[in-house]
Amino acid sequence: MNVNGYEIKPFANLEVANLWDAYLKGADLQGANLEGAILKGAILKGANLRDADLEGANLRGADLRGADLRSAYLVGADLQGANLEAANLEGANLEDAYLEGANLWGANLRYANLVGANLVGVDLTKTILEKKKEESQDNTSLSQKVKELEEELKKYKDTLKALLDT
Repeated sequence: MNVNGYEIKPFANLEVANLWDAYLKGADLQGANLEGAILKGAILKGANLRDADLEGANLRGADLRGADLRSAYLVGADLQGANLEAANLEGANLEDAYLEGANLWGANLRYANLVGANLVGVDLTKTILEKKKEESQDNTSLSQKVKELEEELKKYKDTLKALLDT
């Protein structure tokens, strides 16, 4: 796929590319070099940007809903007003990123580095609530497993006692 004269494909070298307002919905840019690229207002809904280098990229107002940004390098990226709803940012490096007014509703930020990131006006409520819900479910299933193991241990003890009593 070609957009604005740039070939859009995994591991593409798109350093400082001008993709302003580009329509890249569902694009596969895994591992691509987009360092310093201009993606202002770009539509990247559902795009695969896993392991992509977006250092210093301008993603202001970009639509990244549901995008896969796992382990993406977004150091110093401008994401002001970007829509990252339900995006997967697990393990992404967002150090010193500018996220003012960005929508991170339901985004996966597990293991993401947000050191020095500007989060003014960012609502992380759903992200935090989802994490608490997952932790609660993990604890519930763990306590259920403990109960099951205790019951199984009791059965073994009863069987062993019955054998020793005979």
